[in-house]
Parts: sequence; C-alpha cells; structure tokens
Amino acid sequence: MSIPQIPGLALGRTSGLAVSLTAAALLAACTVGPDFLRPQAPATSAYTNEALSDLQAGGQQLEAGNAPDAGWWAGFGSAALDSVMRQALAGNRSLAAAQATLAQAREAVNASGGALYPQIGLNAGAGRQQYGAQFFGPQSFPPFSYYSLGPSVSYALDYTGGQRRAVEQQGALADYQAFQLQAAALSLSGGVMQQALSIASALGQIAALEGLLEEDRKNLSLVQTAFDAGSVTRVDLLSAQSQLANDQTLLPPLRQQLSVARHALAILAGKAPADWAAPDFALDQLQLPRSLPLSLPSELAHRRPDILAAEAQLHAATAAVGVATAKLYPQISLSATLSQQSTSVSTLFDASSTAWGLAAALSAPLFDGGTLRAQRRAAQDAAKAALANYEQTVLQSFGQVADVLTALDHDAQLLAAQKNALDTADANLTLTRQSYAVGNVGVLQVLDAERLYQQARLGYVRARAQGLQDTAQLYLALGGGRPLEVAAAGTPMAAP
Repeated sequence: MSIPQIPGLALGRTSGLAVSLTAAALLAACTVGPDFLRPQAPATSAYTNEALSDLQAGGQQLEAGNAPDAGWWAGFGSAALDSVMRQALAGNRSLAAAQATLAQAREAVNASGGALYPQIGLNAGAGRQQYGAQFFGPQSFPPFSYYSLGPSVSYALDYTGGQRRAVEQQGALADYQAFQLQAAALSLSGGVMQQALSIASALGQIAALEGLLEEDRKNLSLVQTAFDAGSVTRVDLLSAQSQLANDQTLLPPLRQQLSVARHALAILAGKAPADWAAPDFALDQLQLPRSLPLSLPSELAHRRPDILAAEAQLHAATAAVGVATAKLYPQISLSATLSQQSTSVSTLFDASSTAWGLAAALSAPLFDGGTLRAQRRAAQDAAKAALANYEQTVLQSFGQVADVLTALDHDAQLLAAQKNALDTADANLTLTRQSYAVGNVGVLQVLDAERLYQQARLGYVRARAQGLQDTAQLYLALGGGRPLEVAAAGTPMAAP
C-alpha cells in the first residue's frame, strides 16, 4: 500500500514520522478474525407443555411478558425482609469481592487499550567509557564521560487489527465480570430469601409442635386422672407418656434448623452471628404474591445474568480467534528518537549535540513448526465450545423456569390437600376426645388422632413455606430484577 501524499505537507525530518503514523492509521482499518454476532434468542414461546391448571386456582396468576422488578422481594410484603435484603446487598463480602474483580477487569481493558496509541518515553543516561587499545586501530582514546537526554516514540502498526481484537476480548471479559456481579447479587438476594423462609418455617413448626406438646400434656393429665381412678390400665398411661416424649424429640432439630438459618443470614448480611440478630420472620407475615411475572423465553435469554455471562464468554472467545489470526501476519513497528548527546554536561543542550533517529521494523513468521496455525485452530475450537456452553446455559435456564412453574402448580395442589387434611384431622381429634371423655373410645384412638393432627399441622406449615420458596425461585429463575439498583438507591454500592 502506497503512502498518500497530503497536499501542502513538506516531507522533512519531523514530518516523515507524521506520514508514517498516518499510513499506520489507514492500514489499521482492516481487522482480521470473525466479528461477534449476538446469538439469536430461541424461537420457543413457552417453558413447558404441561397445563398449569391449579396455579390460578391457588390464588396466583402469571402475567406473561412481564419481568421481575428490581426489588422483586417486595411482593412478599415484609418490611423486615426488605431491610435485611438491603443490608446484605450493602455489606456482603462476596459481593464486595465480585465488585472489586469487575473493577480489576475494567482496568485491564484500559491497560490493553493503551497499546493502540504511540508509546512516548523519556530516556536519560550517563556513563564513563574506556575502549581497548586495538578497538580503533592505531588511534587510541582516553577514558571519557558521556551524557544523553531525550524523548522516544514507538508505535506498533496494528494493520491486522490484532491489538484491537485483544482490546475487544478484554472488554468482553469485563462484561463477563459485570454479569457475574449481577449474578452474585441475584444469588445473594435468593440466599437471604431462603434463610428468611427457613426461619419462618422453623418458627412455624416450633409453634405447631409446642401447641401439640401442650395438648399432649393435657391428654397425659387426663389419662393420669383416669388411671388413678382405675378406669384405664398402665398401658394407656405409658402410651400417653410415650406420645409426649416422642413429640418432644422433634423440637431440638427444628431449633437447630432455626439457629443455622439465623447464623447463615447474619453472614449473608456481612455480620458475625454473635454481633447481629436476624428478625423472627413469621409465615403469616409473608404474603404469597398473587400476580407473578413471566418473561418470554426470548426476553429471558437477554436479561438473565448467567446467560449474559455465557454470551460475554462467547464474545471473548470470538475475539481471541482474531488475536490468534493476527499473529500469522508480519508485525510492523515504527520508532523515533530525539536526544541531546554530549561528552560534557555544559554542551549537552547545544544545537550540535542534537541527535535523532527514525526506524521501522518488520518481523514475519517464516517457519514455526505449525505453532501459530495450531493456536488459531485452538482458538476456533474454544469459540465453538463457548457457543455450545452458551446454548446449554440457555436450555438449563428454560428447564429451571419450567421446573418452578410446575412446582408452583403442584404447590397449589399440595396446599389445598394439606388444608383439607388439617381440617379433617382437627375435626377427627375433637370428636375422638369427646368420645374418650364419655368412654366410647380408648386412649390409643386419641393418640392416633393426635398423631394425625400433628402430621397434618406440620404438613400445612411446610406446604405454605414451600409455596413461598418456590415463588421466590420463580423470580430468581427469571433473572430477578436488578438488586444492585436497589442497593445503589440506598447505599454507596453502584450497579455495573
């Protein structure tokens, strides 16, 4: 490619470098390697082919085309949950680490982009030199001192676009870290929700068990009175005592579950368990959202953080093909120096001490045993792998949404069945106790009725907690909102 002549520009010593840089800019117009094209969203219009008939019957309704709000947990109607969520987003250490990693990746982009510009430096030197007697033949020079000072300019001619591909690759990796930060914030909000529900479920089950234990004590007192009166046998008394003892064994595991959830929530909030007490969430204070968002599959592929992170990795792998391709071409660099050189400090800045130089260097691969082409093929294979990983991530996300949707449908069935079982067991226990009081049934029937009621009451608490948990999972599977935007509104943390 010939160097264009610019009208009115004289080609002197200093303008020669300008012309060289102009030619470099023109040559840099081409960029080798494939351009990244964002993958098309899947054509599917639904997540599952199963009918969700019981979801609406359970009081929840899906709104297709809507995405979760930034503070998706607000739909559960708990001020305590909102407060803990904001505290966790502001103080979680893992989130702070992800934010610092993103800042590091962005600085890597800036560092990589600096190679696109001329590199200007200042060189200075001083020394004393003695040449050997035979170096200059018959002439000999005494020892002398020398001094030099001046700038230098170097520029790598990116005519293949390899360096620009490297900057593009670093930018895609920074995007990956930004989406990883969003995914970490979403995972954190899901973790806070899970632990809050674990606390609420444990407290609900403990309250149910304590109520049952109170009934066991009343029943034992009743049997003890009957035994003292001689109307029942010792077997009946031991059965009542056994029922109370067995029910008491259920409390320690639930209390341990409660402690573990409180400790986990403190850590998520960035606090030591001894320095922070989690609120006592209650199931009856957490409302089940009636209107549920449901992003279209095509929208989900463009908003869920893990999918966007996989897309950024695909972008980086595509740019890496261009980087590897550029290495197959000759590398051209330009340099220029201007310095003052003298053997005396007093004459260092005289006009006669001025020295300069212009240079161009070319390095071309001739034979490398196939290394560079193998590296390019490896980059192409890595890009294919990144594409397959992206497609797998999309499929898995669709599967997660499908699982949660059917789980919500089944939760509605389970809650209705548990409510019916609880009402039936309650009525049966009341009638059995009345029958026992008049002597129509024995104590074993009362104990059986109490056991059924216990199971039904605990089952109802667990079913309600499961419905809340699966509802939260739907928000998370849909990519959540943007928790960092909520955090940025009330804390110094900034969204990516």
